[in-house]
Amino acid sequence: MTADATGTAAEEETRFHRLLAAFEGRPAATGGRGKDPVNEPMIRHWCEAMGDTHPAYTGPDPIAPPTMLQAWTMGGLSGHTDRSSAYDELLSLLDGAGFASVVATDCEQEYLRPLRPGDTITFDAVIESVSPRKTTKLGTGHFVTTRMDVRADGELAGTHRFRILKYAPAPRREKKDAPLRPRPVVNRDNQGFWDGVRDHRLLIQRCTACTTLRFPWLPGCNACSSPDWDTVEASGAGTVFSFVVMHHPPFPAFDSPYAVALVELAEGVRMISNITGVPYDKVRIGMPVRLEFLRVDDGLELPVFRGSEG
Repeated sequence: MTADATGTAAEEETRFHRLLAAFEGRPAATGGRGKDPVNEPMIRHWCEAMGDTHPAYTGPDPIAPPTMLQAWTMGGLSGHTDRSSAYDELLSLLDGAGFASVVATDCEQEYLRPLRPGDTITFDAVIESVSPRKTTKLGTGHFVTTRMDVRADGELAGTHRFRILKYAPAPRREKKDAPLRPRPVVNRDNQGFWDGVRDHRLLIQRCTACTTLRFPWLPGCNACSSPDWDTVEASGAGTVFSFVVMHHPPFPAFDSPYAVALVELAEGVRMISNITGVPYDKVRIGMPVRLEFLRVDDGLELPVFRGSEG
C-alpha cells in the first residue's frame, strides 16, 4: 500500500469517527420506567438462581441484591418504547459501514442506595462514548458505551454503564493441516505387532513353554517367565469389557467426545482401542465388536473395533 493510500485510509477513519463521536452525550433512552416495582418474588427468584443466601435479601425488611440494578429496567420480550432515535441512528451508521456484528463486552455498576420492595424504578440513559476504530480477535470495530442512571421513587439509586463492540468479523484463517495423532512407540519388543498391523493381521504373543497368550506384547511370559514365544492371529471377534467416554481434555487430533474401550478378544486377552460404527453414547459393556483397520493419516494405521447398535 502506498503512502498516499495509507494517508487516505487514515483520513477516512478519522472522518468516520468524528461522525460517531457526534452522538456522544445524546440520549439513548429518556423517561424509562420499570415494568414492575421492586418486589420480593423477583428478589427470591434472583437469589435462588444465583445461589445467594445473604440474610439481607429475606426477612421482614429485605433489600434487593445490588447486582439486580439493571434487572428492574429491562423491557422483556416486548421491550421498551423509550429508546431514543439517536441510539438507533448510531447503530444504523455502524451497520452501514460494515460493523454489523455485536457483542457485549463489559458493564460497570455503582450503587448509591439499596432498592426495597415497592420502589418505583425510572431511568434515563445517554450515549457516553464511542471509541476510535479498534482491532480485536473478533474483528475490527468500535466500542459503544452507554450510561444509565437508575432512580427509585425519583432518587438516584445507581449507575449502570454498558459497553458493546460493533464490529466487522475478522476473516477466517485458512485451516491448517489436520494435526496428527500421537505415534506409537515401536521398539524391538513390539515390532512384530506393528508388522502385523501393516499386513492387516492382529497378532497375539503365545509362550512356547506354557502356551499362555499375552497382550500387550512383552519380552517374557508373565506366567512362567520363559523368553520364548511365537504368535497366533486373532480371529477379530470380541466384546466390550469396559469403556470410558473422553470429553476432556480436548486434543486437536481427536473429535471429542469419543469412546475408548477395553475389548476382550475371543482368544481371551484384552486390548485397549477405539470403538467405531456406533455413536459414543451407544457403546455398552458386552457389546459384540469386530476388528477392522483404520487409516488415520498417511503414516499411521491402527486396529480398532466396530460395534453394532443392533
